[in-house]
Parts: sequence; structure tokens; C-alpha cells
Amino acid sequence: MKALAYEKAHPLKAFALELMDVDEPQMRENDLLIEVRAVGVNPGEAAIRQMRSAPPGGRVILGWEFAGVVVGTGPAAQGFSIGDRVMGTGDVMRDGCWAERLAVDYRVVARIPDQLSFADAASLPVGGVTAWEALFRDQSGLPAGVENVLVVGGAGGVGSMATQLLKSRTSARVISTASRSESREWCTAMGADLVIDHTKDVAGQLRAAGVDQIDLVFSAKGTADNIGWIAGVLRPFGHVATTDLTGATDIEPLIQKSVSLHTEMIFSRVITGHDVHRQGQILSELLDHVRPIVTTELHGLTVDAMREAHSLAESGRTIGKTVITA
Repeated sequence: MKALAYEKAHPLKAFALELMDVDEPQMRENDLLIEVRAVGVNPGEAAIRQMRSAPPGGRVILGWEFAGVVVGTGPAAQGFSIGDRVMGTGDVMRDGCWAERLAVDYRVVARIPDQLSFADAASLPVGGVTAWEALFRDQSGLPAGVENVLVVGGAGGVGSMATQLLKSRTSARVISTASRSESREWCTAMGADLVIDHTKDVAGQLRAAGVDQIDLVFSAKGTADNIGWIAGVLRPFGHVATTDLTGATDIEPLIQKSVSLHTEMIFSRVITGHDVHRQGQILSELLDHVRPIVTTELHGLTVDAMREAHSLAESGRTIGKTVITA
């Protein structure tokens, strides 16, 4: 089959993905074989391209957000049939979906309704599951006493999903951050009650809007650099949910307020084998609470389309989600 793959980690300016012939996916007993019809492209995948090389003689196939059609089932796969239209995330430890076909554990897949296009469906899984798991640590919803939630990076894929989920599943007041006019308009369209500029005095803007304190900060971008002002606007014993806290980050300002820190990595269930089926359940429930966030749709799983998608992902200015249809 054909797949977009590369051998050595590389920067965007030396973009080295090639459309090459590769072996068919190796099916496991819990797998579905998916014919890929659309993929969502995320900043995390662009970051992996810059860091991960293949072993000698090997190749890397990225991509962990897809929509497609079931064309095969493993002996232990349950609840799906050939011909089902599905969406999912895959497994970061296996080949991704930037290929004609993908083998994926059935427990991280969900059916998509007939009225939802493959492109729209491919915009939902990564941001939706990430935001859900970060915000709702158990099925009861937000932590007790959370009334004001600040979403940092509200115009991105994860922030867009977080805002929609908060407005649909909770009674919390949702405040998003955005620095450009188009980003502010997008955050409002996602349902934010208030939009402020994270490049300016956040605390001052909140006070001017009559918000004395934030109960929970959901941060999907620049968390380490923003720890200082995040701690400043949080109430004591408040909460931070973050998707990008890496490296040596000084969390002393949070400790001083006894803040609960919630980290999220979408592949934790698959990597650890913990409660894997819950991811598929979240995907199914997601469709009742959010709408698609496609803002750029590219056509054809080609080198040119993927290079453009990576350029957008690395720009730091992406609104919503970039999707490529096969």
C-alpha cells in the first residue's frame, strides 16, 4: 500500500516525507483494519517529525487522527462490522494513519453518523478526547466548586473542543484566551462567555470583567512559560489541567496555592493498557456535545498537502483543525 513516510527526523525546511510503498498493516487480535478517508493534522505530529527517526533500514509513518471505513476485523474485535464508518486516534507506538490503511485497536474507535462527513469526523478525535480527559477526570464532570474556567489557547484544536465541552456538559463560565481578532471571533463562536488576550495583563483583564478568581485553568499551549500568571489568577486549592507540560518546569508558584495539577496525554490508555475501552466510549459520547472544527481542508494524501499542513501546524497561528481528505 501507499503511505507518507520518512527515515530521519528533520525540520520543516528540509521536509522529507515521501509517498512510498510499504507493507500492509500487521493486524492484532483486537484490531480493526481501516481504509483511511481523512486525517487530522496536529502540532504534536509535526513535533514528532522533528524528533523521531526510524531504526536503521526502517521508516516512520505518523498520523493519529483519522476517519475511514472498516475493511477487516481481528478475531477479538467486538461491536464493529466491515463497512462501518468510524473515527479514532490509533496508537503512538505503532504506524499512524498517513497511509491507505491502518490497523488500530477497536477500543479506541467509534462509529460516526451517516450525516457527518469523513473530513468533519477527522477533526474531532484528538482534541475531543484530550480535552475530555483533562477536564473530566471521572465521569461526574468538573471538580467540585469549579465555576470559572480559563481556557488558554482557545482557538486551537484542543481549546476549541474544551470550550464546547464545558458549555455543553457544565454550567461553568468559560473564559478563553486569544490574541488576534480572528482567533477571538473563533473562541466566541465556540461558545466562550468572555475572550481575553493572553499576551497582555491577564489578571487585569479578568478584574475589569468582574472576575475575581479562576477555579480551573485549562492550558493547551505555552504552559511552562505561563506558570507565573496562571498561578496568579488561580484561587487557592484551584486546578490546572494541561496537555503540554514537559521538561523541567518550575511549579513552585502552584505549590504555594496548593493547586491540583492534572496532566493529560491522549495515548496513556493505549500505552499502559489501562481502561482502554473508555477512549472509544468518550469518542462516542463526544458527538452529542461538539461540532466539527475544520477550518482548512486539503485534498489528497500527498507530499505537497502534508507539507502545507505541517507549515500551518508549526506556524502557531492555526485556528480550529487542518484536515486532509484521501
